[in-house]
Amino acid sequence: MAIELEASWLEVLGDEFEKDYMLKLRQFLKEEKQAGKTIYPKGGDIFNAFAKTPFDKVKVVILGQDPYHGPNQAHGLSFSVQRGIPTPPSLQNIYKELATDIPGFIIPKTGDLTEWAEQGVLLLNATLTVQAANAGSHQKKGWERFTDTVIKTISDKKEGVVFILWGAYAQSKNVLIDETKHLVIKSTHPSPLAVSRGGFFGSKPFSKTNSYLQQHGEKPIDWQIH
Repeated sequence: MAIELEASWLEVLGDEFEKDYMLKLRQFLKEEKQAGKTIYPKGGDIFNAFAKTPFDKVKVVILGQDPYHGPNQAHGLSFSVQRGIPTPPSLQNIYKELATDIPGFIIPKTGDLTEWAEQGVLLLNATLTVQAANAGSHQKKGWERFTDTVIKTISDKKEGVVFILWGAYAQSKNVLIDETKHLVIKSTHPSPLAVSRGGFFGSKPFSKTNSYLQQHGEKPIDWQIH
């Protein structure tokens, strides 16, 4: 696992890569590959969220749990899939909410959310790798400790960031965030099962985010994917 973290992230997180848990995580990933297991996303995309959204540019954090475990889906951005791949159900529901929340939003044909990332939306999964066709297979191997540190670092070192926490797992990370200087938006998860229980549709996270950013002198996010 080559560590090629974007420079501004390396500055605030560099020490993590020398810690024991990270060395063990690297060893685990190496052994998985040696055993012939397919890992998603591909190596160069593992830290894609950090490459596309430098620390200095983070305005919004959308927290996911695990990368997609199907072929050609995951590319290192939570909820996002590569162009040409069908839009997954959770993202379809995110788009439906956008269509009612943001005037003029047109549901895109792609599930690639890179345009959000490039505007300062950190699309962070709690676990950054997964074994093909085996959901949750790389949980509790060290990634969560790393991504918890990411969340806490953003909270500690920045101000006026919007954290969007969908579902119980994401909301468990609320303890890492200082709500006196950031906005935390919570609702049920956009997955079909959770959505059927209510609470996601009509929660208006995207307009709330833009309103908060503008109040704090920041440019709003253009949520339209082109």
